[in-house]
Amino acid sequence: MATARSIVLDLLVKTAEKGAYSNIVLDSALERNALSPRDKGFATVLFYGVLERRMTLDYIIRAYSKTEFDKLQVVAVQLLRMGLYQLLYMDSVPDNAAVNETVKLASQKQKGFINAILRSFQRDGMKIDYGELSGDAKLSVEYSCPKWLVKMWRNRFGEEKTVNILKSTFGRPPLFVKVNTLRCDADTLIEEFKKDGISARKNKLLSDCVEVDRIGGIEACRAYRAGLFHVQDISSQICCKIVKPVMGETVLDMCAAPGGKSFSIAEAMGNKGKLYSFDLYDGKISMLRDGAKRLGISIITADVNDASVYNENMPMADRVLCDVVCSGLGVIRRKPEIKYKPKTALEEIPPIQKQILKTASRYVKVGGTLIYSTCTLNFDENEGVVEEFLKENKNFAPIAVPIDIEKEGADYCRNFFPDVTGGDGFFVATLRRME
Repeated sequence: MATARSIVLDLLVKTAEKGAYSNIVLDSALERNALSPRDKGFATVLFYGVLERRMTLDYIIRAYSKTEFDKLQVVAVQLLRMGLYQLLYMDSVPDNAAVNETVKLASQKQKGFINAILRSFQRDGMKIDYGELSGDAKLSVEYSCPKWLVKMWRNRFGEEKTVNILKSTFGRPPLFVKVNTLRCDADTLIEEFKKDGISARKNKLLSDCVEVDRIGGIEACRAYRAGLFHVQDISSQICCKIVKPVMGETVLDMCAAPGGKSFSIAEAMGNKGKLYSFDLYDGKISMLRDGAKRLGISIITADVNDASVYNENMPMADRVLCDVVCSGLGVIRRKPEIKYKPKTALEEIPPIQKQILKTASRYVKVGGTLIYSTCTLNFDENEGVVEEFLKENKNFAPIAVPIDIEKEGADYCRNFFPDVTGGDGFFVATLRRME
């Protein structure tokens, strides 16, 4: 029978060899295997923890292994990462159990090697010796983040903010839900959660945002079935506040799936007006339609559309939201493997973003608002895209972001940081069509 640790080992090997998304493979594995709630929690913490701390753990392995790191077998590396993570970061696991249970999973040929490294690290007091590392190199190892990314953030935001961003990439993100203001308010929703034994509280930044303590099974509660809320990160909710939709307007959500922003915008419009929501894939559109039905939203017209290609059948709109594809550097806490992608992978993204923004701008009415957003913290994908667009499109002008949460950046280009909002890293820019 599979144990929590053996499942984690299998998932880590698959993630390393096939590049699968961590959240998808973990959810699938937990559904397939009959683990207790406690073991599911343990597996989740260990799996994400090893991914989050991979560079730190590998630094230790290199220091203790007499065999070159690149010559170690994949399974051996994953086992060492698992053992070291338990020793360093899981206080609930006794040190001897961390070593013994890890060694049990090794092949007969690898047991001695893995046991020797874990025991040596244990005897040395389980302290990481950074040696002569300093500056970006030390931060890179300490926070398990590629040096190029540390340097990029430090040059852009300064060292203090960079350290805060790096710290925020660890641990499971809080669960935020958006109150369906068409049906209830935050106080009513919190009371409904109590009936199912779910602890929740109002968010300090947004009045219709609720923080929920229970992560698993939220969609099985009565409040969900009654359409009183939808799950949506607070940064995404902030983005919808910046859209600032008005009853009776026409709004386009160009990259809408899975639908959270469309739902929040429709609720802000009092379910009065026209909201067109698009995505590339029919399956996602079907999910969006189902979500709107559950929430009692009737103004959404959801359809398949390529946001990068001009569609002459598209209506002109008062507000157009482009929440574009991006590198995802703001959601590392949800998908730790994102930070290990090569820097060159980022270079492919801005041209796509620019094309989507340019196409979307053609649907904005004179006097209307164009909103550009990403879930990344990267100048080239954010301010760089917007600045180039403004240079090439003189009929658009920047306007101040209508929300006072983060002051970093220009008034029309705003970065939202996890250490301030508690949510994902996010970027929003607001522009107006002048003629």
